Amino acid sequence: MALPVKTQLRYWGIAAAVFLLLLWFLGDVLVPFVIGGAIAYFMDPVADRLESWGLSRGAATGVITVGAIAILVIIGLAVLPALIRQAVDLANLLPQLFKDLQGFLVEKFPQVLDDDSQLRQTLNQVGEAAQSRALELVDTALSSALTVINIVVLMVITPVVAVYLLLDWDNMVARIDEMLPRDHVDTIRKLASDIDRTMAGFVRGMVSVCSILGVYYAIALMVVGLDFGLVVGFIAGALTFIPYLGALIGGALAVGLALFQFWGEWWMIVIVAVIFQVGQFVEGNFLTPNLVGSSVGLHPVWLLLALSVFGAIFGFIGLLVAVPVAAAIGVLVRFGIDQYKQSKLYTGLGTSADD
Repeated sequence: MALPVKTQLRYWGIAAAVFLLLLWFLGDVLVPFVIGGAIAYFMDPVADRLESWGLSRGAATGVITVGAIAILVIIGLAVLPALIRQAVDLANLLPQLFKDLQGFLVEKFPQVLDDDSQLRQTLNQVGEAAQSRALELVDTALSSALTVINIVVLMVITPVVAVYLLLDWDNMVARIDEMLPRDHVDTIRKLASDIDRTMAGFVRGMVSVCSILGVYYAIALMVVGLDFGLVVGFIAGALTFIPYLGALIGGALAVGLALFQFWGEWWMIVIVAVIFQVGQFVEGNFLTPNLVGSSVGLHPVWLLLALSVFGAIFGFIGLLVAVPVAAAIGVLVRFGIDQYKQSKLYTGLGTSADD
């Protein structure tokens, strides 16, 4: 006989409360394990494919590990130093960009920007604040990434966790399946499958889209000779995770830099703008429909809300779990709505759900 609904809700509520308390108190400790688990989760289909080609699970894990190390080494040696250098240079250049903007406004609108005008003082303050914030952000990122603890976490603990979880992923899933309540095993399996399809389709697809667009923007901007093209492409590609935000911020930054670098060469400024227009067209008509799809069930507003709430409450660990939690809640809400539409509360006492 199944447990009463109230009792089941009590148990699930306790489980949810324990999960949130663990995030709150052990957030920093859990980061490498969450990242490692995420890596194993997203690499599991690759391992399954390699197994279907005749490799053992251990051999498939080894191939994936060697490939990942090779990619990280290439990125670390060829891309990361240039990206950091350009980010620091761009942060240092921001005050000069605002001074150039002042000079342009003084030349075109001398009556607006006299020495004591509020607009000139505001531009000076914005330039100084932008440099201070940008340098503070870069320094914080560099200092945190170079601490001994973070090096151990990123270079040792996370990869080890990912390898062990990937090696034993199928066994862990089978063990969890064995512990599911037998009265609800079919429903839980269906919900888990829907959550997996939603989360995997969205995240795997968006990571692919962000990577493709980031590489495209960076290469295209560097080919046309735009200074800081690599860091602008990285920013635009990374922010593509949030629809339209990457193109808006990256495009505004690239066009703004092009205005100062190519002033008078209008065709170059137009080319920079066209690069982002082409990227938006390709992303909207080819990349997102084919790599992400339209039925993954994660609305951009819902995603933004989840990232904002979990990031504000739980910090960095909250940002890591926001997408899977948002996917799970979305699936559960749709399941609840379906159950409601089949209930007497919705259909009425004299009407069946099929009428």
